[in-house]
Amino acid sequence: MNSKFNHIAIAVATTFVGLGAASLLATPAMAAPVMLLSNSVALSSEAMIERQEIGADGKERIVLKQPKDVIVVPGDRVVFTLRYVNKGSEPAADFRAVNPMPGPVQFVSVAEDWAEVSVDGGKSWGKLADLKVLVAGEDGAAATLRAAAAEDVTHVRWIFAKPIAPGAEGTISYRGMVK
Repeated sequence: MNSKFNHIAIAVATTFVGLGAASLLATPAMAAPVMLLSNSVALSSEAMIERQEIGADGKERIVLKQPKDVIVVPGDRVVFTLRYVNKGSEPAADFRAVNPMPGPVQFVSVAEDWAEVSVDGGKSWGKLADLKVLVAGEDGAAATLRAAAAEDVTHVRWIFAKPIAPGAEGTISYRGMVK
């Protein structure tokens, strides 16, 4: 197994803002770390490799595998999942999570329609279809703008519109593909 590539391909860094700020670097080859922010919101992250298998019934199905259990190769789909739970007694207001795209992984999609992406290192945010990328002109030509594409995404962000109630838990996720 190419463990060096496995480690690099699925490393995920997440910044959580809202009751405090912290960063999390995790590789699913280890136990998913859990982080507690201001004694209220506990977070954990996980990355899984999506594979197609033939079931006992002969039908094809999608399964998620731990990266340590497979050889990760270019073209593999990765599902990044962030789990959150408010362990406090008060609602967690103004909570947000920001995930930089791991270098060896290209953005594919985000599960929540309220998530935003950035194509400029986190300076500006929006829906991918609404974003533009500045392209340098060749041979002295002026720079131009083009529609942003999945390969331009540098970050994914979720801003929770409503406070996370005490005891509430859930997940947010996005998909990528190993370059």
